[in-house]
Amino acid sequence: MNNEVIAVIGATGKTGVRVATRLSERGRAVRTLSRNASIPFDWQDRATWPAALAGASAAYVTYYPDLAVPQAEDDIRAFVALARRQGVEHVVLLSGRGEEGAERAEQVLVNSGLIWNVVRASWFMQNFSESFMLEGLQAGELVLPQPRAREPFIDVDDIAEVAVAALTEPALRNQLLEVTGPELLTFAECVHAIAEASGRDIGFIPVPVDAYLTGAKAEGLPDDIAWLIKELFVHVLDGRNEGTTDTVQQVLGRPARSLAEYVARVAASGVWSAPAASVNGKAA
Repeated sequence: MNNEVIAVIGATGKTGVRVATRLSERGRAVRTLSRNASIPFDWQDRATWPAALAGASAAYVTYYPDLAVPQAEDDIRAFVALARRQGVEHVVLLSGRGEEGAERAEQVLVNSGLIWNVVRASWFMQNFSESFMLEGLQAGELVLPQPRAREPFIDVDDIAEVAVAALTEPALRNQLLEVTGPELLTFAECVHAIAEASGRDIGFIPVPVDAYLTGAKAEGLPDDIAWLIKELFVHVLDGRNEGTTDTVQQVLGRPARSLAEYVARVAASGVWSAPAASVNGKAA
């Protein structure tokens, strides 16, 4: 049992919950942090940060809503300065592949004097099952801004396992770990695979990004998330990421999981089934 505390910031998120679980399974002492945790951590309230980091030796850090947003660089600078004062020795930062704003935030950590790792990831496969694309898939029609390139989608379980390795294996310290899935895919190909595996007819409807955002804002999409979606679909998905890495193989000793493996596993859970019919707002 290793009693050094590892703080997991964003412990209810896709990677955070998996990182915390895997660390606990290895006998590591984990402090799970989020806005609603018993010890809260809120990126928008810096007064919550000192107690969250107190006594921690390392931290896994995810930034909300994304390291690409303009505020991220300043927040990461303040965070790593506090981490040094609090005695945190090692920070593993989740980043996004091909995001210029994220790379500026990464450099803040790299130059901080802390032991560091950056896990720079491609688009998550789990965005199809645990995020904003799920509702459309369940309804039978996924509408997105027109993607401009193929993407090497990665299984979040692979990201989490690489992050845990970075936190626990000294040989990996002070390295950028750029992780992708094993193949380049279009969004349409992903939707087709999901439809086949779930036995449903699911359409993919690409629309101009401005039209998409106009409709989404009318339904209440916050401005910062609208900015992020435009940044991702206009700039990040411009072809700059049309390549794969073998980092998962190098770190974990096995290939990255394929989309087919992810889809088969998740389809079996029924998450992409059509919503149950309702009567007067209640499930029939």
